[in-house]
Amino acid sequence: MIDLHSHILPGIDDGAADLDASLAIARMAAADGIQVMAATPHFMPGVYDNSAADTRARVDSLQQVLNDAGIALHLVTGCDAHIRPDFPACLRGGSILTIHDSRYVLFEPPHISLPQRMEELLFNVTASGFVPVLTHPERLKWIEHHYEIMPRLVEQGVLMQVTAGSLTGRFGKRAQYWANRMLAEGLFHIVATDAHNVTSRPPLMAEAVRLLEQEVGVEEARNMAFTRPAMMLDNEAADQLPPILAPVKPAPKSFLRQLFSGRAS
Repeated sequence: MIDLHSHILPGIDDGAADLDASLAIARMAAADGIQVMAATPHFMPGVYDNSAADTRARVDSLQQVLNDAGIALHLVTGCDAHIRPDFPACLRGGSILTIHDSRYVLFEPPHISLPQRMEELLFNVTASGFVPVLTHPERLKWIEHHYEIMPRLVEQGVLMQVTAGSLTGRFGKRAQYWANRMLAEGLFHIVATDAHNVTSRPPLMAEAVRLLEQEVGVEEARNMAFTRPAMMLDNEAADQLPPILAPVKPAPKSFLRQLFSGRAS
C-alpha cells in the first residue's frame, strides 16, 4: 500500500512530536503493509511556517534513520498545503511542495467554514498545470451544508482523498457517513492515513482497504490504496489514472435519516 498523507516528520507540526514518535509511526505503518509514505507536514502560514528546503532535508534525515533501524518504509516528500491567495504562485515557485515533485499537491481547506472563492482558487491551481488533492473532505465541518461542491470539484479535475480512519469509524459516525456517501457516489480517488501518532491518528490502512473491497470490489480498492497513488508518484497525467469504478453497494440513506433513527452521532 502507498500512503500519500502523513505527519511523520518529528517536531515540525502537530504530528510526531519527536524522533521516537516518528519511529513508532514508521514501524506501525510497515507492519500494516504500507511500503511508501509521503511525509506531508502542514504548510500553514503563521501557524506552521515550514519550508520546502527544510522539509526535504528532514525527509532525507528520517529516511536514513529508518534505514539504519531496519524499518522497510520508503519516504517521499510533500506537504499538506493550506489555503492562501498566492497558492498557484507558490506552487510554480516551489515554496509549496508537491507530492514527490509531481504535479499532485495536497490541499487542505479550512475545517469550520467553506472559504469564499475556493472553487476559483482550485481552478487556478489546475490551470497552472497542477492537480490539487483535497484532503479528508468527509471530515470538514461544512460538508453537510455544501456537499454539492464536491461533485463540482471532481468534475473540475480535483482529486479527493478520504481518510482510512473515517471509513473504519475512528473519526465518528458523521465522518463515516460522508466517506461512505462519497464512496457510493464515486467521488473519491485515494485513501490515506493522515497519520499523526500511533494512538488517536494511527498509520493504518489495511482494515479500510478490506472494507473498500466489500463496498467497491478488490480492483477499485487496490486503485485507491496502490494503483492511483503509484501513478501519481510517477507523475502520470490525471486523465491516465484508472477511472472510478461503480460501487458494489448503493449510497447510504441521508445523514438526517440516520441521525433521527439513532444510528449517527
